[in-house]
Amino acid sequence: MLVSPCIPVAAADLTAPHPAADIPAYTDWSGGYIGLEGSAGGSYGAYNFGPTTIGGRSVPAFKSGDATGRSDQGRNATTAVGGLFGGWNWQTGPWVYGVEASLDAANLKRPVPSTIAGFGYGDVDPVFNIVRAKTDLYGALRARLGYSFDRYLIYGAVGLTGANARFLASYPDLDTGGQTTARRELGYVGFTLGAGVQYAITDTLALGIDYRYVDLGGSRALTLGNVPGLGPITTRASFTSNQMFARLMWFPDGLKVPPDPDATAPHDPGNGDTGRFSLHGQTTLIAQGVPSFRSPYVGDNSLVPHQARQTTTATAFLGLQVTEGTELYYNPEFSQGFGLSGTHGVAGFVNGEAQKAGAPFPRLRSNRYYVKQTFGLGGETVEVPDGPNQVATRYDSERITLIAGKFALGDFFDGNVYAHDPRVDFFNWSLWGASAWDFPANLPGFTQGVYAEYNRPEFAIRAAYTQVPKEPSSDVLDPRVFRRAGLNAEFEQRYVLPWLDQPGKLRIGLFSNVANSANNREVVTLTQLGVFDDINDAVAATRRPRRKTGGYINLEQALTPELGLFARASLNDGRTENISFADIDQSFSGGLSLKGKAWDRPDDTIGIGAAMNGLSPSHRAAFAAGYYGLLIGDGTLRYGRERAIESYYALNLTKFVTLTFDYQFVNNPGYNRDRGPAHFFASRLHADF
Repeated sequence: MLVSPCIPVAAADLTAPHPAADIPAYTDWSGGYIGLEGSAGGSYGAYNFGPTTIGGRSVPAFKSGDATGRSDQGRNATTAVGGLFGGWNWQTGPWVYGVEASLDAANLKRPVPSTIAGFGYGDVDPVFNIVRAKTDLYGALRARLGYSFDRYLIYGAVGLTGANARFLASYPDLDTGGQTTARRELGYVGFTLGAGVQYAITDTLALGIDYRYVDLGGSRALTLGNVPGLGPITTRASFTSNQMFARLMWFPDGLKVPPDPDATAPHDPGNGDTGRFSLHGQTTLIAQGVPSFRSPYVGDNSLVPHQARQTTTATAFLGLQVTEGTELYYNPEFSQGFGLSGTHGVAGFVNGEAQKAGAPFPRLRSNRYYVKQTFGLGGETVEVPDGPNQVATRYDSERITLIAGKFALGDFFDGNVYAHDPRVDFFNWSLWGASAWDFPANLPGFTQGVYAEYNRPEFAIRAAYTQVPKEPSSDVLDPRVFRRAGLNAEFEQRYVLPWLDQPGKLRIGLFSNVANSANNREVVTLTQLGVFDDINDAVAATRRPRRKTGGYINLEQALTPELGLFARASLNDGRTENISFADIDQSFSGGLSLKGKAWDRPDDTIGIGAAMNGLSPSHRAAFAAGYYGLLIGDGTLRYGRERAIESYYALNLTKFVTLTFDYQFVNNPGYNRDRGPAHFFASRLHADF
């Protein structure tokens, strides 16, 4: 991130000023464009049916469902794959307005069985199916209004949209003993609302993210054949959709792009002041799939073979320096999409952007808001550049920092320059974090509390006291912080290895959390004695405030200026349920990160890492008895340590945009020797400013 320049004024400047060049602060997007778009972050839609009747007799209402049967995805299914678009922009100053048309293919196809009870078919009630066959095409014509700054365009859109749909009903034929199928095709026309952002990567190409809410009109009546002896099948169907697209667009007449600030203004490293305000943003799109693997049985939290999912996040980082030493920060964030199998099935999950709070539509959350107070204690002055959640300023090298508000504990603890951010480095939860560290958090990974740090050039000591969730994997934080809370502490030692002449850091962390949880050994015993038929009922009935303790060791070490090594080991007591992060009681991980200077790509990165996760004996027994945890649970368990290997290549496209290709191999996913091994393939597009 760049610090805004501060140019000293000489006496000659006062007497004979030279006018600054007329350099626009925004891209001129005027003219025509065409492009390609594809689903990103998940595009989800749903048909709603009802009332449905057969021969005038009512059939219970039902809605479309997801093939995985996950409750968190409910009646949603992927609705759009991708297609072509084109449009024309006009621009007045930074304001951009235009029209755009798009045509996209779709793959909405889900069967919804409904048993027809009591319709006189004898001892066995037949099954009546409405099949939402593939909606072949979506079309849209939209007006767009946006605001241009630097290389970005942020816009809103409104317009008309349409789609075709095929409906089928199948039912028993009493005359032949087989099945009869009736088919009906309808065309839908409705409206669409949306918003998006695009970034000029060259003077003719741009990347973008486009969100659309689609409402294809009101409920439409249709008749689907005639059941022998009962009468016609009638129903009504309506359709809505939330769609997210990644886009690549071409501007044949070219764009007028502002020059890089490095080329137009000098930078004064002695002045770390960009003003009192800081504005940055990021967006990350991940598409990930897993092919078929051995899966002899499936539980509620199992990884399902042969599937693909997408996630998208977009975050604004807002900062304000109120007074010297006092800063305010706020991070609103949109997120959409689900991890594979609804973010289930692997203890060290394979997508670090997949939240347990996934949604089929962009969900806005205030993920961070906190006040930061810094007290200088002397020593050299440290210039801190402007960046995400950091207003450019100066700090004393010896200082005390206090923070109060909402944040993620990973913002301040367990850092590692080579493996800590799934938006730019490793995807696997056990590689970017100390995964047996059961840090308190809501479903997206944030908590509220206070944080304190004492910093010197050679070391830092930090601690936090925060809220815990009301129960494991809950989105609600417990307000009773004097009875149930999390205490986390870390010591960080900074050093330079003399024989390498390269810097390194060693972090040692400890945690002690009190939260509502069940004791693993107790719930297994109660189930074996027959007090509860289902161990999950025993878990829910016996949760009470219990303490979980543990710790981690975290090493980062530069071997050369381009090559770095990282390693982590983490452990918790394993007696109780994990409350927030993952179903892991012991974890060991490590790897290497290499910059691409050797092949003339100094901003590219190759990473390779490995992790091994384990459970305590009582935790194993609980899963073997049918327990469903935070992320895993096959209904039974033939235990084996979960092992993962990950490699990625991060290709730097521009100063602000990176495209990553990732592969992971996981043996014994969910600690189950009866499952897998599984191979995961992913791509990630990350942009920030």
